[in-house]
Amino acid sequence: PRSPSGRGALLASLLVLVTLVAGPLSAQVPNPHSVQPERPTVATHAGTVSPGWLELESGLEYDRFRDATRAVALPVYLKFGIARRVQLGLSLPFISPPDAGLGPGDLSLGLKLRLAEGAGPLGDFAILPVLKLPTGSLAAGRGTGTTDASLLLISSHTFGPVALDLNVGITRRSGDGVGAPRTATLWTVSWGGPAVGGLGWVAEAFGFPETKGPAGSPGIVALLGGPTYRVAPWLVLDAGGILPLTGTGTQPKALYLGLTWNAGRYWPGGGRLSPLRPPPNSPRGVLRRSGR
Repeated sequence: PRSPSGRGALLASLLVLVTLVAGPLSAQVPNPHSVQPERPTVATHAGTVSPGWLELESGLEYDRFRDATRAVALPVYLKFGIARRVQLGLSLPFISPPDAGLGPGDLSLGLKLRLAEGAGPLGDFAILPVLKLPTGSLAAGRGTGTTDASLLLISSHTFGPVALDLNVGITRRSGDGVGAPRTATLWTVSWGGPAVGGLGWVAEAFGFPETKGPAGSPGIVALLGGPTYRVAPWLVLDAGGILPLTGTGTQPKALYLGLTWNAGRYWPGGGRLSPLRPPPNSPRGVLRRSGR
């Protein structure tokens, strides 16, 4: 909206939506200190960090493109529990593109809203609007030079010990489409579950359909997978690789490793620890994963 009244109406509508889905601020999962990884997959799940609690996701990714150039990325993602069904996410990757040094990329802010729980075919259903700002250097290849507005639809399910997450999303960018396509979409199908003890696994198929315009590119389909390891209820490690199946070089082969750490309460009024804990192999607690 370009008018002040239009922006005010949009803000008021968002506040009403947050109020409706949030529930009481005091609501909590059985143990709010149990980690809820969104790493290492491209997908994300419908779960949210408990109110008043902070979770950190970070890691290291090594990329090798088809032209033999290489890049390194260090994602940093902070998740703030706002209310029982609301989570604020802040993402700032550090990127070392081919022929350039390490530096910050584009900053993103997202607000995950879980609108339904156990809603039949939708399962746990959430939406994730994201705003990306052009803070990374375009000249160094660390950013797109555009302001992006994205919307991700999230459907999460559990089948015994196995978790399934389905995502579809769309991104609309500013600019003339020369540096990056004005419109882009994605889809993901992600699974994960326990193996033995604290050891678990994740697997995902994801795709970026063909884009149009001066910076348009053919569609991409890739596979991701690897093990996870629960060190403690509040810390999960991950490792694995990404293998592109189609595309012309924009999706690299990659190796990654990382962690998800529930750092504790970030405000004194946040939900307090409960003596109850989720089952050791619960896909919603220890091994729930997604969203790189």
